[in-house]
Amino acid sequence: MKNLPKHVAIIMDGNGRWAKARGKIRTEGHFQGVKNVRNIAIYANELGIECLTLYAFSTENWKRPEDEVNYLMALPKFFFESYIKELMAKDIRIKMIGEMAAIPENARKIFMDAIKKTANNRGMILNFALNYGSHQEIVRAARKYADDVLSHKRQNDLDENGFADYLYTKDLPPLDLMIRTSGEKRLSNFLLYQSAYSEMVFTDILWPDFDRDVFDLCLKQYEQRDRRFGGLNEDKNN
Repeated sequence: MKNLPKHVAIIMDGNGRWAKARGKIRTEGHFQGVKNVRNIAIYANELGIECLTLYAFSTENWKRPEDEVNYLMALPKFFFESYIKELMAKDIRIKMIGEMAAIPENARKIFMDAIKKTANNRGMILNFALNYGSHQEIVRAARKYADDVLSHKRQNDLDENGFADYLYTKDLPPLDLMIRTSGEKRLSNFLLYQSAYSEMVFTDILWPDFDRDVFDLCLKQYEQRDRRFGGLNEDKNN
């Protein structure tokens, strides 16, 4: 495939609706959804995508019923116990963005163990956004910058490139493609700063049904986009 994005982000939406359509409880949808994380991550790595960022749990998701939140926080244990050997064999590196302090200790430890175990891998970065909210991230970045100025670690000379160094994503490639499943057409507080010039694809497919063929269709849409970043593409007479 030509013009492959280096960094793809996915808002994995529709697990609950997938379960409801089949007469199942919502947690069954989440279970199928986390199994599909493995499928898409392995395929993205095979394609040569450098980074795949998945919106796993937002800062707003704490508003959901307690039993559902507890179930979601238990899924990392299933995921890594089931797939860490395969991820290691594929040379995939685990990263995580978000406010880690509020994540239950068991889930946090599981993620930290996976991050440590895969730290020397050189394949695709599989980046989980957990307890992540873009508003929170931007406020955090502003505070960290202000602290650096007040403590004389740097001058009050911030520019766009410098601000990006205070974001969770500072060590990741720029975001090229944002995908949202389930038919919703909003970003829901996900990578707002990073997505300023990313391409966006919205699909009606629910996340548990988002397979390689659907992913290919999204990538083909990206391939056909004319990315000008506010300028002109003279070759296309735009």
